[in-house]
Amino acid sequence: MSTSAGSASAGQSASRPIASDRILTVPNALSFLRLLGVPLFLYLVLVPEYDGWALIVLVVSAITDYADGKLARLLNQYSRLGELLDPAADRLYILAALVAFVIRGFIPWWVAALIIVRDVLLAATLPVLRRYGYTALPVHYLGKAATFCLFYGLPMLLLAQQDGWIAAVALPTSYAFIVWGLVMYLWAGAIYFRQLGWIVKNCPLAPRYRRPAAGVTGG
Repeated sequence: MSTSAGSASAGQSASRPIASDRILTVPNALSFLRLLGVPLFLYLVLVPEYDGWALIVLVVSAITDYADGKLARLLNQYSRLGELLDPAADRLYILAALVAFVIRGFIPWWVAALIIVRDVLLAATLPVLRRYGYTALPVHYLGKAATFCLFYGLPMLLLAQQDGWIAAVALPTSYAFIVWGLVMYLWAGAIYFRQLGWIVKNCPLAPRYRRPAAGVTGG
């Protein structure tokens, strides 16, 4: 990453609100409710195959995803837990939809594999980030756009299983959103790895990981 890119990243970080250590906040409660919807969604899609109800769960999840971000700004309730819960809920819903849709035969397995492998590789970088004092990298706009496309494309696949003109419109539209979402999701992953490389090259280790200076002993 170039110096200018690093400076831009630092400027964006400086402009972001400072996250607190609070746990009991309204946005965190909404994120927790979203997490509870993941097993419900899987059950509805895979067991009784109630695609309509599963779609409603996804729609409610998308609404609460929008609401928790808005409320965090309005109520000034940014928290470190929220910074972890929100993207975790997004990824779990995407993972649940991918697994369920592969099992149902809605999408090919390699589409799910590309997205899942990308997330696994990013998760593997978290120990490295912690060595430099980061809990996670901030979500950038390309990553948000990719998640937006997948969040629209995957639910539309449920609409495409219905009859009539709605299914005829939903199927190609869902594929378009999924293709664009997949491309941007992988691109965003490459940007995250580039940011990780910049951090490793330019940032000092967190105090707990620094080696004591030569000749300095405790006593």
